[in-house]
Order: sequence, then structure tokens, then C-alpha cells
Amino acid sequence: MLPADLRSAEQETLVALRSALAAEPRGRWTVELRFQGLRLLPVVLRLAQALAAGDLAPRLLFADMGATALARRDGADLAESIASFGDQRRLQAAGPTEGLLLLVGASQAEYEQVEALCADHRGAVVLVNPTLEDATVGIGSVARQRRRGFLATWQAAYALIPQVDRALRRAHPDPWELYRLDADGFRAVGTWEQKPDAEQQELGLSGGAAPGMGANLRSLNALIEGLQR
Repeated sequence: MLPADLRSAEQETLVALRSALAAEPRGRWTVELRFQGLRLLPVVLRLAQALAAGDLAPRLLFADMGATALARRDGADLAESIASFGDQRRLQAAGPTEGLLLLVGASQAEYEQVEALCADHRGAVVLVNPTLEDATVGIGSVARQRRRGFLATWQAAYALIPQVDRALRRAHPDPWELYRLDADGFRAVGTWEQKPDAEQQELGLSGGAAPGMGANLRSLNALIEGLQR
């Protein structure tokens, strides 16, 4: 079932993330809340506070010093556990680190830095709203190598991805769920153990019938990408 509002989604995120970390305490997990216009920082600070209030004490990492400074200002009670990716790499110069890391908004520009950071960390790592796979470099040997290597090591702890006519949700340990937007609201149309690709989603939305021209056009990019793997 889809959450009623953002705060409900945040509570689901906390429960799912705790479940994921209990299942694999040193795993690599993702959290995705892909709402248009979402102010991510307050959400991340609330998540970190909730984790810290329990038996988990996350270290919150941001890509650059500007974002790090803003997080320290807005999350003053967490300031000592907030740092940048670069700060973490400098800390790792003395040896591998441990504990729970939350990396916020890691982009394709930070791909190599994030990969090195994870290689030198012995605890769990959570990526919050990452964009490590850039669509502009989606085709080619480098992109295929990344998808089969480092990017393939991540699992979704929680995901809520609304789109124009659908929404995807995954809350560990449950499967991926697809909801279709009908006139009377969202309706569940399918579940998958792995994140459904564009073709699987279109089949789910159409009730198993062959998708029309519009659906074929929407899944064209995914089809081309699949052929390159």
C-alpha cells in the first residue's frame, strides 16, 4: 500500500532500513524518495535523528563542503556526525572505517570517490537518492562495466518513485510493487522480486495485454540500453 503522505513515507523508510540493516549489517543499501520538488535535507536529518535515537549512529556524508555546512547548520544536534565525502576519504587514509554511513545525493560526478569510499569501509553504506548512473553515459563499455560491477552490489531498502501514471514502491523485505493511477486513485497491478524494467511495468499497467504505441515509445530507451549489456 502506498503511504498517505511524506511523513508516512519517512516512517516506512525507517522501518524498511532497519529491516535491511538487520538482514545485512554490512550491506550496501539504497533509499529513494523521488518526489518532484522534495527538499531532501530535512528528510535526511529526520532519518538520521531517528536512527541515532535507536541503536544505530549514522555518519551523514555530503558530496561537497557547501552541502555539508548547510547540513551542520540545520542539523546542529548531529553536526559532529556530518561530514563530506572528502572528509571521509581523508579519515580512511589512516585505515578502513566502520559503522553506518549515509551518503546523500551521490551523483555520477562522484562515482569514483564513492566507489573508493565504499572499498575502504567495513560497515553498512546507505545511498540516499543517488544518481550514480548517468543517462548521458548509459551506453558503452564503461557504463556496462559499472552496471555489472559496483552498481550491481546495491540493494533497495526503500523506494517510492511516483510518475505521471504510476508509482513504484519497495520496502524491505517486501517485493517491488507497481501501482497504476486510475480515475479513483492508485491501484496495485503487480509485484516483482527485482525492480521491474520498463517492459515489465508496461505489461503490469496494461493488465498483461500487449502495450500500445505510447508504451512502446516510453520503453524504447530501456530496450536500447538492454541490448548494449
